[in-house]
Amino acid sequence: MILKPGAALLFDIDGTLADTDPLHLEAFNRTFAPYGHQFDKPRFALELQGLANEAIARRFVPHLSAADGMAVMRGKEETFRDLARTEIHAVPGLFALMDLADAAGLPMAAVTNAPRANADLILDGLGIRHRFRAVVIGEELAHGKPHPLPYLEGLRLLGASAEASVAFEDSRTGIASATAAGLATIGIRTSLLHEDMVAAGAALSADSYDDPALRAFVAATVSQG
Repeated sequence: MILKPGAALLFDIDGTLADTDPLHLEAFNRTFAPYGHQFDKPRFALELQGLANEAIARRFVPHLSAADGMAVMRGKEETFRDLARTEIHAVPGLFALMDLADAAGLPMAAVTNAPRANADLILDGLGIRHRFRAVVIGEELAHGKPHPLPYLEGLRLLGASAEASVAFEDSRTGIASATAAGLATIGIRTSLLHEDMVAAGAALSADSYDDPALRAFVAATVSQG
């Protein structure tokens, strides 16, 4: 494969590299039950998935101070990590796609709104940290997703161009961030339906990374000829 100049692959982490959304849903329900909130899968996908913790705290515990709200969210993330330590599994086809990217010299970055401790847990749990030339943590930037800054930072760190690169996302928030950065985006259907992802701006969606349409789209975007 002859790559276009600036070609790269950029991946969200939660729900995109690993199907962690059921674990997040459980952690949210345990955390927010004392505050009168209960989430099912559709409500999780609409109101929580992909959002930064600061925004979630402002919405669901607005009576707390900013500091206390973030303390609640830190507790949620600790609950998630407890659940995830033995429950992390890659989305099917991920490793094979990464093998192809490595063989072609196609650089990859991880771009997430998750706290760094969560990102570390998932990347190390899957054994793929070494695959990524950059890991971008949204809460360490001036703006997280849905702002385009996290993906723009990922492109900058890779020396990549949006026009020759592909992003992979599972949430409306993430798709909005990637497409606003100019990236063609593929939705991974761990939580949302195809029509939800296309409505959010995804070019296509797939259940796994070995989907022929996904593979063909990646090849057409990153390679010459």
